[in-house]
Amino acid sequence: MTICHRVAQLDWSNITAQLDTDGYARKNNVLTAAECDSLRTFYASPATRFRSTIDMARYNFGKGQYKYFDYPLPGLVDQLRQAFYPPLAEIANAWAVKLRSKAQWPETLAAFIEQCHLHGQERPTPLLLRYAEGDFNCLHQDLYGDVYFPLQVICMLSEPGRDFDGGELVLVEQRPRMQSRPIVLSLAQGDIAVIPVRERPRQGARGYHRAQMRHGVSVIQSGHRATLGVIFHDAR
Repeated sequence: MTICHRVAQLDWSNITAQLDTDGYARKNNVLTAAECDSLRTFYASPATRFRSTIDMARYNFGKGQYKYFDYPLPGLVDQLRQAFYPPLAEIANAWAVKLRSKAQWPETLAAFIEQCHLHGQERPTPLLLRYAEGDFNCLHQDLYGDVYFPLQVICMLSEPGRDFDGGELVLVEQRPRMQSRPIVLSLAQGDIAVIPVRERPRQGARGYHRAQMRHGVSVIQSGHRATLGVIFHDAR
């Protein structure tokens, strides 16, 4: 079964419910081990595969390294981006209604990317991240311009306990007039997490309000951890 069929057959009602209730959603075994291994090998590909390489320590982003793919994206990366966008756009449009926002997300990724390009955002944002012992990623939001899609997908390419220890995905939700809520997710190889890029609608006593969210990665205790980040908006 292709990745497009697997994504289409996910329980999207459950994913929507998880996002609405918890602010994130996770699904197990979306990618096969072979697909994960194939994606990891791209890290050693020629520089022409990528538009930039970021040393996190240099910019005080944490410690580790990541690379942004250039267009044309590798087949599997492009398929993941194409497959996840339509159902996530439905969720994003429902969120916009709850937040009383005028934002509307088109049905297709191509139409959305066209909007990005009209705003001068033409650089692709899917990326491979690689961490070694002692590396980590500070809490952040993946905003690359005025136009951004409110959800992104994180794919775990390594197997915790075998390839690395530590390195949990960390989310922090800032709640108005309340202390922040920490969330720690341990993903197995092939698992995916859908998380907000910036904010999400949170039900309160007086209806929905905006809850800011940031994400990062805890310190790698040993080994090497690799992930694929599927971000849908292009960057300036």
